[in-house]
Amino acid sequence: MDVGELLSFKPVPTPKRPTEDDSDYSDDDSSKASKARRMKKPKVEPHMAALSTSLPNEPSITDKEREDILRFVETEATQGEVLDENGVKKLVLLFEKKALKNREMRIKFPEQPDKFMESEIDLHEALQDLSAVATVPDQYPLLVELKCINSLLELLSHDNTDISTKVVHLLQELSDVDILHESEDGAEELINALVDAEAPSLLLHNLARLDELIPDERDAVHNTLAIIENMAEFRPAICEDVAKQGFLQWILKRLKIKVPFDANKLYATEILSILLHTVPANRKLLGELDGIDVLLQQLAFYKRHDPNGAEEQEAMENMFDSLCCALMEPSNRDRFLRGEGLQLMNLMLREKKMSRNGSLKVLSHALTGPDGRDNCNKFVDILGLRTVFPLFMKTPKKKRLLTVDQHEEHVVSIISSMLRNCQGSQRQRLLAKFTENDYEKVDRLLELHFKYMDKVDRTEKEMEQAGEDLADDAQYFKRLTGGLFTLQLVDRIILEVCTAGPPTIKQRVQRVLSLRGGSLKIIRHVMREYAGNLGDAGAGVDEAEYLRQEQQHVLQLVDKF
Repeated sequence: MDVGELLSFKPVPTPKRPTEDDSDYSDDDSSKASKARRMKKPKVEPHMAALSTSLPNEPSITDKEREDILRFVETEATQGEVLDENGVKKLVLLFEKKALKNREMRIKFPEQPDKFMESEIDLHEALQDLSAVATVPDQYPLLVELKCINSLLELLSHDNTDISTKVVHLLQELSDVDILHESEDGAEELINALVDAEAPSLLLHNLARLDELIPDERDAVHNTLAIIENMAEFRPAICEDVAKQGFLQWILKRLKIKVPFDANKLYATEILSILLHTVPANRKLLGELDGIDVLLQQLAFYKRHDPNGAEEQEAMENMFDSLCCALMEPSNRDRFLRGEGLQLMNLMLREKKMSRNGSLKVLSHALTGPDGRDNCNKFVDILGLRTVFPLFMKTPKKKRLLTVDQHEEHVVSIISSMLRNCQGSQRQRLLAKFTENDYEKVDRLLELHFKYMDKVDRTEKEMEQAGEDLADDAQYFKRLTGGLFTLQLVDRIILEVCTAGPPTIKQRVQRVLSLRGGSLKIIRHVMREYAGNLGDAGAGVDEAEYLRQEQQHVLQLVDKF
């Protein structure tokens, strides 16, 4: 068919409605034709192929043109108006009018929702509009000056939880840490306003009426915890007030609720860890609220079960960390002992689940210091030596969340604390462990001694090469983190077992040291440095006395060694 025929060709017009005779045929024919069109490859004429290859490619821009475009984008004003002081005032005024209108309608028609519902919708929209202020933290002082923060906090007690949840969402946006760091003045004003109005207490009161089975209210719980985290991160001193106003009690209650694990439980464990991390008063309050028992009950599930997913694992680790923080309070050591925390931690070590990592950390905190004496003796009584020493001899590879160095640090810390605190038969049972199986545990001690001696040497060389002009305390701290802390624990154990154990232990130590080029002088030097740095600055009366006794005890061991 030539070009003339193509131009004169007219297709046969298709009838609007097929007839009964040809309807079946047309259906089959159309389906076959469509299939044939999909399968058939288009035929390209030779001259068309040559033409396509001869067409030039799209022009590429030069580097200079690209820089001009980028400069234009950066300097070009953004679409829409930037929210200025007048804009903020308009939004706040509109919000106040809507809030007042809704209050009046609710008072006038308390039993007729249809009368005040429209004003409630308007108030909800006004709250939505106010979220624009979160993009300009420089205007926060104006927001505070106009008493808008107080008005928002008043709405937390609104009868309609849709309004209160919207307020919570807005406060979470305003207090976002990333936004607060954009304007220090604005952040300071906002946090001051929230603290002065006792925002945590009002937020807690709102939490009590939220039902987490409702998605919006479940999100409001999450946003409430986010507000507390934002406030605590920007001003850590607020943690004590937050706990006193009831949040610590609410978190413990939330942890005890028997519901499937969710994001809010994870967030609750994070806030608990934050509240306990730096505030001794909160640790004491946790013990008074039976928080030690609550944490032990929650962690007991992981004795024979691993967490189901990364988030639940994080929640488990947060609870272990919270328990470690709580055990820094002396009164909580006794609660931990009476709550059979030692038995639970010992079982976790035996079960070889992920919880073994956290239980090692908890035991390290529970046994250390003079307040750990009763726990040390009890741990020996419940056959804890059978559990700890296999971990001392060999660091596990499976389900280990801690690094090898962290694992070894916690284990030698536990053994060192028991050697310091155990008395009578418990101490004799502990010392006897080092003579078993041809002194294998003494050999392991010296293996760790040489390992961490090398780490300290490398750290010192790195400090010399860096040429940093650090103060003596800073240098000592850097060496501690570079392996010296664990080396001191190991050498402390060597001193204890050599002076209190049978003479054969010291003979074994001397033999291994001579074979590997070590000496007793190095161990003495490490322990003298340790004793010299046992300062009592900032310590209480009891702690200062303990440090003095510890210093004398170590120096006596060095003299006997």
